[in-house]
Amino acid sequence: MRQGTSGISLLKAALFAGSALALPHAALAQDATGTTGTATDAAAQANTEAAAVDENVAQDIVVTGYRQSLQAALNVKRESISAVDAVVAEDMAKFPDQNLAESLQRIPGISIQKDGGEGRAITVRGLGAQFTRVRVNGLETIATSSDGASANRDRAFDFNVFASELFSSLVVHKTAEASLDEGSLGAVVDLNTGNPLAGKAGLTAVLNVQGSYNDLSKNVGPRAAGLLSWRNDAGTFGVNLSAAYSHTDTLETGNNSVRWSQAYFNSVNGTPCFYSNAGATGGTPVSSGGNYRPSAACDAASLAFHPRIPRYGVIEHDRKRLGLTGSIQFEPSDRTKISLDGLYSKFKEDRAEQWLEVLARSNERRFNVVNPVYDDKGNMISATLNNAYVRTESYLRKSQTEFYQIGATWDQDVTDTFRFTALGGFSQSNAEIPVETTIAYDNRNANGFSYDYSDMKSPVLSYGLDVTNPANFQLAEIRDRPSYVKNRFKTAQLRTEWDVTKGFTIKAGAVWRRYNFRTQLFQRDTAACGANGTRDLILGTVTCSSSIYGLPVTSGISDLVNLGDAGQPDGTTSSWLVGNIKNAADYTNLYDRTAIEDLGNNRQVQETTSGGYVQFDVKGQIFGLEYAGNAGMRYAHTNQKSTGYTAGIAQTVGRTYDDWLPSMNLAFYPHSDVIVRGAIAKVITRPALSNLNPGGSVDGFNYRINFGNPDLQPYRATNFDVSVEWYFAPQALFSVAGFVKKIESFPVAGTYVTTLPQLGFDRSVLGASTPAYINYDPNQEYVVSTQVNGQGATLKGVEVALQLPFTFLPGLLSHTGFQGNATFIKSSADYQITGPATSACTRNATTGACGLSGVSAIYTNTLLGVSKKAWNATVYYDDGKFSIRGSVSYRGPFSDATSATGNIFEGYGSYTSVDAAIRYKATEWLELSIDGNNLTDEYRYRTNDIYAQRNYENNHFGRTILFGARAKI
Repeated sequence: MRQGTSGISLLKAALFAGSALALPHAALAQDATGTTGTATDAAAQANTEAAAVDENVAQDIVVTGYRQSLQAALNVKRESISAVDAVVAEDMAKFPDQNLAESLQRIPGISIQKDGGEGRAITVRGLGAQFTRVRVNGLETIATSSDGASANRDRAFDFNVFASELFSSLVVHKTAEASLDEGSLGAVVDLNTGNPLAGKAGLTAVLNVQGSYNDLSKNVGPRAAGLLSWRNDAGTFGVNLSAAYSHTDTLETGNNSVRWSQAYFNSVNGTPCFYSNAGATGGTPVSSGGNYRPSAACDAASLAFHPRIPRYGVIEHDRKRLGLTGSIQFEPSDRTKISLDGLYSKFKEDRAEQWLEVLARSNERRFNVVNPVYDDKGNMISATLNNAYVRTESYLRKSQTEFYQIGATWDQDVTDTFRFTALGGFSQSNAEIPVETTIAYDNRNANGFSYDYSDMKSPVLSYGLDVTNPANFQLAEIRDRPSYVKNRFKTAQLRTEWDVTKGFTIKAGAVWRRYNFRTQLFQRDTAACGANGTRDLILGTVTCSSSIYGLPVTSGISDLVNLGDAGQPDGTTSSWLVGNIKNAADYTNLYDRTAIEDLGNNRQVQETTSGGYVQFDVKGQIFGLEYAGNAGMRYAHTNQKSTGYTAGIAQTVGRTYDDWLPSMNLAFYPHSDVIVRGAIAKVITRPALSNLNPGGSVDGFNYRINFGNPDLQPYRATNFDVSVEWYFAPQALFSVAGFVKKIESFPVAGTYVTTLPQLGFDRSVLGASTPAYINYDPNQEYVVSTQVNGQGATLKGVEVALQLPFTFLPGLLSHTGFQGNATFIKSSADYQITGPATSACTRNATTGACGLSGVSAIYTNTLLGVSKKAWNATVYYDDGKFSIRGSVSYRGPFSDATSATGNIFEGYGSYTSVDAAIRYKATEWLELSIDGNNLTDEYRYRTNDIYAQRNYENNHFGRTILFGARAKI
């Protein structure tokens, strides 16, 4: 029997320090009669010194309605010493959440980032996904996907891999404890699956079946989830199985500029910009090569920013998500409990894109600009381009993420005052992209293309040729880039607790964890006409010329695209021809080409961490004031080995470092309904995996080189937290929390300019289809980017939350209520960025030729990924038989990258999502439902350069309606 409870009235059973208490997958607290309560997965961090967890507390977590689920979440928060928030099963199962990220966004301080209309990653108190550690059933892990525009090859956890129905609770630890796993500057998130011994005796079965309709794609897909759970009458053995499956087929339509840039043009309003010599007089105009000659017209055009690839497009997301969980729990006595948990998930997406564009990027030298219009922010916002490079792209990516985890927990009361938990397991996430194919149709001398970005969100793009006619195009380029990402964790952990005396417990433990990361990228890229003057395809050799740069296009290898609703203005070309991926690939024998490993983008990291902790938990009274707290030290030893490639040569770099991480949490109870909390802790987040690469890669499109730095130090910070919570009525809470994060070491980007030969490279490091390879120039300058240990950054914020049931109102209104929160953050960091060129003619010291050279400078901005304001609010009605809820989530604008091509930061505009849910309980066992997601069909707007606010992309995903039934026996 567990000992050590105090008489603190607020904590019905135990004070669970630093972890969300009374939720599945933790060390169990048991009373003399064998009644079992549950704590969070990480019972390692739970302060389970209580003599008994009241059966009523356990029952509080088994929710049967929306209001009770809100109360259960409040119980978790109230019974913790550290700052904790939670969402419990009934809330997730009965809200229109497509995945876990969307379930988490209702917690104060959490915002999400969406890809393809679904939540993918989270930020906690302004810190992005890489700063958040995620544990599944107590085991740290990473699940990576290839959803969205790119694959995740870093530490960020992709929550879209899992359906929310698979989990019984989500717990967010916002402050650190010595007994809580290190590695987070933001939060530790616990995802907990089923707990059969917490359920009722006998068999329990739940089935939820829905249809999912998207009004943009007009498609309906199935969504189903089921649970089978059994527990014997004695409560000593239980087992459960759950499964969830969904299939959605949605569209995304809109426009994209692929950033803006500065460049030289061939002529401007008839004024030639290039001559056969560089003198002030003499020479003749030339249409290729030659030397830039400054003039008012040409200088204005070259220094202004223009869209690199202005385009509209249609993107289809065909997603299938399957998840399985299983749990076996055996409790032969009130002192012993053994749990075995398994989780499997498979997430598949076919992403198909069709674009109509002008490929200005690296081709501006050939363009003749007519009637350019400039704004006061340095942009050429409209113009007509002759001899333009028109392209249509058809892109298909088939991706699959397969995740599995096996974990075991042994909870043992050795004596009445000493207990331990042994935890171990293995997890692996394999993200595969076996197909990533692009078919490009070109017309390289089109006249009459015009663009107008007077309305940055909705530009007019009009083409001067019939883009539906195959005769106007040539099949000029094919690409296929299969890639693979593997993340694997092995964990062994021991946690012990000793109740030294009433109100004083010592916790100590040790952990060993090995993390292996590997990413591989392959290429089957080729231009139809390579620099050798012959077709580089498995079709025989045909001589190329300036007018023959590709294969003939026919209707048999093509599809016609209709843009549909993309917010495009009148005058925008909305139908065009693209390559049919299968037919065009067969026509070019694309998949018969040997895939060449892209070593510059391939890397590995093995990270072994070991260490331990000691923590002292206390509770009692001082001057009549009840309090509880913990303080301790965590030691972490990190051993890293990083492998990367430069020009095909592998290099492995090893290093070790140690961290001593003290922490302290205090909770005071000045009144039975008021809690005042405070915390201070040293925390770390290990460097991004991409930055640890000792090799590099060369971008032959943007003339950039990226090198890693395997000697980067971790992000290290000191966190300060204080909060006041007022539980003024049942299911009610008003709270205010303040936090400061002083980040002492913050890796920042550093850049310099050089040529390939100066780095010891040659043409072989370039992709065969890139402009840099095709038009190789050893004097071409590249911007080299790497990471260095910076000076640090600061982040300050306030969270305000209100949960208020309107039980004081008369009649039907007494069944209504409100739940909402808001977060306000201020942050600052310095970044070194290569900004725009300020002179149209910077002379090369060797050749004397003009060039556009960006100026490197230090820019101060918010931390990347930080929105200054975010809030969400829910209004509900729930009378036990009928319920309806509406929710609004808002995230303010934020920068997510330092950008490129002379731009200063890029990021997203504000985003507001409106969701709703309706439930009707037809019988005791049957419930009908209708859910709505993104009911206002909000556009997601991304900007390029925070000062000039240039369009990066603007797209929407349509509304999603889910309708179905839920049965429980």
